[in-house]
Amino acid sequence: MENKIKKALVTGGAGFIGTHLVNRLILDGAQVSVIDNFSTGKRKNINPLANYWEQDISTINTEQLADYIKNTDVIFHMAARPSVQYSIDYPIESNQENVNGTLNVLVAAQKANVKKVIFSSTSAVYGEPETFPIQETDKINPMSPYALQKYIGEQYCRLFKNDIQTVCLRYFNVYGEGMNNEGAYRSVISVFTEQKKNNKPLTITNDGDQTRDFVYVEDVVRANILASTNTLIKSQGEAYNIGSGNNISVNKIADLFGGKKKYGEKRIEPKMCLSDISKAKENLGWEPRKDIQKWISELKLG
Repeated sequence: MENKIKKALVTGGAGFIGTHLVNRLILDGAQVSVIDNFSTGKRKNINPLANYWEQDISTINTEQLADYIKNTDVIFHMAARPSVQYSIDYPIESNQENVNGTLNVLVAAQKANVKKVIFSSTSAVYGEPETFPIQETDKINPMSPYALQKYIGEQYCRLFKNDIQTVCLRYFNVYGEGMNNEGAYRSVISVFTEQKKNNKPLTITNDGDQTRDFVYVEDVVRANILASTNTLIKSQGEAYNIGSGNNISVNKIADLFGGKKKYGEKRIEPKMCLSDISKAKENLGWEPRKDIQKWISELKLG
């Protein structure tokens, strides 16, 4: 069973996934508020039908935030510094944004009597699993400050179980329109798209045989909405894998784009990634609809 979202808050609502969620909520008739400090979110992503508050959730006054979110049905907490390398280079700053920010949101939600928080987590909490596909019950083994900070966020969600219904969505490799196209640690899909448009060789790390589980951004949006509206879910920090349930090698992705390849860069990274999404299918009524091979074939690359 589902109910309709009337009023929602999206933290990080000017970011890649947040922007898609804000737009979908508005199309569905919800009143949407957004908090974003625009450190990574883009002002060009602002939807004029949403109410934006430029603020840093990691330093925000929780009383002010509670007043801002009163009468809100659900908070989609997406604001974060989603960079493994940044968390390695700046662990204190990253912790402030990713851990303190989450705690502030939960404290404010408690004060404002908001009953539901959907937390954007990451498959990075698993580290390098020994068996595949990865299940939610598998060992947690964060291998970067970012992954650890997201897992701490999950644990905070579970600690607030007496006051707030929380759901933790562990995203795998999210792709789609509006992906980050800046910086050294972009998605391989973003890198290949730019290189193909500019008639440059596709740069492949290691041997290219490493596999990834790519999930489309609009499918991720739908997972968030289903997690927030399914009245049968009585979650207390329950975690769900949000992936495609399929994996594909970087070499295969490059073949789909077409053109020359360039090997050479070496990087320590997981060799394989594959999600088990049966829990999300059964409990949330969710499954992905977009296939990455079809999406690439539909790209207009000039």
